[in-house]
Amino acid sequence: MPTGRRLHLVTTDEDHRVSTLELFFDLVFVYAITQTTQLMADHLSPLGVVEGLLVLAVLWWCWCCYAWLGTTIHVDHGIARLAMFAAMAVMFLLSLTVPEAFTDRPGGLDGPVLFVACYSVVRVLHEVAYLGAARHDPELRRVLLRMLRGLVPSIALLVVAAFVPQPWQLMLWVVALAVDYVNVYFSGPAGWRLNSPGHFAERFGLIVIIALGESIVAIGIGIGPVAMTWLIAGCAICGIALAAGMWWTYFDVVARVAEHRLADAKGLERTKLATDSYTFLHLPLIAGIVLVALGLKKAFLYLSDTAHHPPGEALHGVPMWTLTGGLALYLVALSSLRRRNLGSWNTQRLVLAAVLLALTPLLEHAPAAVSVVVAAVAVLGLITFERLPWARRQVHLAAR
Repeated sequence: MPTGRRLHLVTTDEDHRVSTLELFFDLVFVYAITQTTQLMADHLSPLGVVEGLLVLAVLWWCWCCYAWLGTTIHVDHGIARLAMFAAMAVMFLLSLTVPEAFTDRPGGLDGPVLFVACYSVVRVLHEVAYLGAARHDPELRRVLLRMLRGLVPSIALLVVAAFVPQPWQLMLWVVALAVDYVNVYFSGPAGWRLNSPGHFAERFGLIVIIALGESIVAIGIGIGPVAMTWLIAGCAICGIALAAGMWWTYFDVVARVAEHRLADAKGLERTKLATDSYTFLHLPLIAGIVLVALGLKKAFLYLSDTAHHPPGEALHGVPMWTLTGGLALYLVALSSLRRRNLGSWNTQRLVLAAVLLALTPLLEHAPAAVSVVVAAVAVLGLITFERLPWARRQVHLAAR
């Protein structure tokens, strides 16, 4: 086959599905989420959690860029494949530097500078690949160039942040991300192309599963190489039940309704729905899962590390609030997705989120095992409530 044909870009169609290369690309994001959770665990304070969430917002923006690219062209065909491999390599370096995103470690390269440099390369590679995909689409090229209005100043602010101390560093990060996110939001969906809604929804569903997998990994890391006890075994089952319940609350209805609405929408309405429901509203969803993973990790550390944590010690402070607060954030994000797609809030999920936050001060005085059980029972109770006949009728009526 001639070289020109081997390197051409192939536009996607309505039936396009997730490719193995995209799944391979997501493996880097798996590691990036693990690194972000570890960053917060190593700096267990409100400031450390904020730093972790800001890093997550950077990683999310990188991942979303390539999810949108993959719904426009076949990223496993032609020269796009090379761009994906290059982006994977730099994303992996970006993930490796997550622990040094804010504070440089002695020796070696400057961590904050390397983090920003890798992020810049990932975004520039995406921009170049997307412009190539839009070579015959002037409207798409214009919207891609409008992205530079937020990308260039955002990167510049992050570069400056790499050389200044706290609290200025944190403030510059917030402003840099706000500039980029706000620019994309207010640039509007006009010009974007979403040829395969099924592929797009599947990509985001898979990234939710990846984030939920971090919760399971966090349980194992928290337990560590200790002798298994009935208490640890029982709590581990509760932790898995919590993760399964979070899976259920997303995939049983929310994911299917969102994909259905996306497939039914056309043109500008489809891209607007994709931007709102997936690009923006899935970020707090993922953030909530990551915070729950952090809370579970610390809870099981309390249960297993009896040398430093006496039996019955309460999960208190930041770890406790990340467990309940992360779960509350996840429930609010799910309800927001319903509001965007069906026009109404999911009242019971909002109520449960408020109850979890209200109970947190009390749970800070209960053993860590109780906190894990309460979180699991809360989600499983919500699912049971929503499976009642009258509740299911309300869901089906709203979905019509």
